[in-house]
Amino acid sequence: MNYFVEGLQGSGKSTLVRKLAKKYPECKAICEGDYSPIELAWCAYVDKETYSGILEKYSDIRSEIEEKSFAEDDYRIICYTKIITDIPGFHKDLEKYEIYNGNLDSEHFREIVLRRLRNWNDDNNIFECSLFQNIVEDMILYQKMTDSQIIDFYREVKKALAGKEYQILYLQTEDIASNIDVIRKERSDDKGNEMWFPLMMGYFDNSPYAKEKGLSGTDALLEHFRHRQELELRICNEMFVGHYTLLRSKDYKRNDI
Repeated sequence: MNYFVEGLQGSGKSTLVRKLAKKYPECKAICEGDYSPIELAWCAYVDKETYSGILEKYSDIRSEIEEKSFAEDDYRIICYTKIITDIPGFHKDLEKYEIYNGNLDSEHFREIVLRRLRNWNDDNNIFECSLFQNIVEDMILYQKMTDSQIIDFYREVKKALAGKEYQILYLQTEDIASNIDVIRKERSDDKGNEMWFPLMMGYFDNSPYAKEKGLSGTDALLEHFRHRQELELRICNEMFVGHYTLLRSKDYKRNDI
């Protein structure tokens, strides 16, 4: 069995991943930024030529880059956020090789996601936000896809997962604003300066979707989250019946999992 832990930011995904990993010690927990056969968040995805160029450009940390790199077909995946370095601009430079944030056109983006899902044949994994969050965010905010187009894409995802053993555990959030307030405080430095929320706001406010619709600010972001959760639950209901369990965010019991 494989488990996909899904839900909005602040819904308790990381906590649930830890609980599942404790309950199923034979499973491997895979979080954002780790190498994953499914998800590419916080990782650079490059061809061999580009990879060689990166190794040459950052020769001083070549060994660290190679240690955090993984080969897939003719591509290399670099878990660059796992590399600690004080080289100016390194992380910002590799960020542009992520598949998200509008870095790829829609066709290329979908091809990569579906190909990796088809090729995946592993078991006993616990994936944190690997099936919905980053993909759906990008499709809404950067590819400006409609709900119907996104649902059509997940029809292809369902086909790609055919024959594989998996269960989606979706943490449904009823009070999105309160959950966001909690993680705003949790993801602040020791002086109380918010680290995560300004980045999240910049990500949303500067997205093609928000700019086209003239949206910005906290209320618009929360409305986006409400829409995204509604869409993801619709995808579960229409595509993954028998493959998902709905849990109340931060209000489920041990027996529920």
